[in-house]
Amino acid sequence: MDKKKVVVAYSGGLDTSYTVMKLTNDGYEVYAACANTGGFSPEQLKKNEENAYKLGAVKYVTLDVTQEYYEKSLKYMIFGNVLRNNCYPISVSSERIFQAIAIARYAREIGADAIAHGSTGAGNDQIRFDMTFLVMAPGVAIITLTRDHALSRKEEVDYLNEHGFFADFTKLKYSYNVGIWGTSICGGELLDQTQGLPEEAYLKHVTTGEESLLKIRFEKGEIVAVNDEVFTDKVAAIQHIEEIGAAYAIGRDCNVGDTIIGIKGRVGFEAAAPKLIIEAHRLLEKSTLSKWQQYWKDQVANWYGMFLHESQYLEPVMPDMEAMLTSSQRNVTGTAILKLRPYGFETVGVDSENDLSKSKLGEYGEMQHGWTAQDAKGFIKVQSTPLRVYYGTHPNEKR
Repeated sequence: MDKKKVVVAYSGGLDTSYTVMKLTNDGYEVYAACANTGGFSPEQLKKNEENAYKLGAVKYVTLDVTQEYYEKSLKYMIFGNVLRNNCYPISVSSERIFQAIAIARYAREIGADAIAHGSTGAGNDQIRFDMTFLVMAPGVAIITLTRDHALSRKEEVDYLNEHGFFADFTKLKYSYNVGIWGTSICGGELLDQTQGLPEEAYLKHVTTGEESLLKIRFEKGEIVAVNDEVFTDKVAAIQHIEEIGAAYAIGRDCNVGDTIIGIKGRVGFEAAAPKLIIEAHRLLEKSTLSKWQQYWKDQVANWYGMFLHESQYLEPVMPDMEAMLTSSQRNVTGTAILKLRPYGFETVGVDSENDLSKSKLGEYGEMQHGWTAQDAKGFIKVQSTPLRVYYGTHPNEKR
């Protein structure tokens, strides 16, 4: 009988390394697939390939979906200024969805009988992987050895060593997930709600103390230039902004949020590019969108971010929300200026041909040109009518 084909969503970590070897020894034809959304260096990918073959995989592939990730997710998160709990750029959550989609697509291409991943039963990733596989690769079995057998790290390491594979899988104080949209940090002091992360927990540190200006130009909501350097590749633009901001250790914070499975989770992160891009974009929108455009876009964006986090990217309403977010950006063109300093930044201003504050009708707090003093008095009187009606009827309720 032919061996059953299984695609392992392979990251190179302990759980997926164990999965590759165990399934190989159990008689499967194992294809190790590393879905890269911008978080793996060339050196890491090369090491993953070498180790996958040592573990018994018949084939290793890197599925680079970084550009797809930008076009189908990051772009809309920028349009919506999406921050979970007004704090956390939705990095790992959205990355996992596109990694899962890439794995499912590859499994269909090679006619795989099963897909395996290394998620445990205590986190969000099991839901993001399983739900995506169920929808995108119907009929393909899902194998989760670490979750199903409640395996400990020691059990997995011992198994690998007994079968001739040795690598440094020492459990570190902190665990990291590095991606184009930020680095998440778990463990250590974060397990104590009264503590924050110390300096040594972060991967990027201050290398410059001099203040500088960062100018980001957007056209219809998308980055086209950084400090006058033109970018056609949006991913490269994000990476360049990350490099600039990381030198100031910008974008550090901790977030406590609700997991999909219902418990609270605490995560630290460093995300210079997302924080800088989102605040620059928000600053530009304040001058180029109407009041109600801003209001309703914020409502839609909040739902969009929540659906991404909750593993609902494939919900049919998502393209509808993306259409609204895209439409809202038709006049979001111009340059936002930020001032950077160690560990933080401040907004400076915008330069846009679509700046609504440049109206000839008046300058706030200075002089009106589009109405008279009598017009203002009449407007105010009409505005007060509902209140005058109410308190005229209920005078005892006046504060």
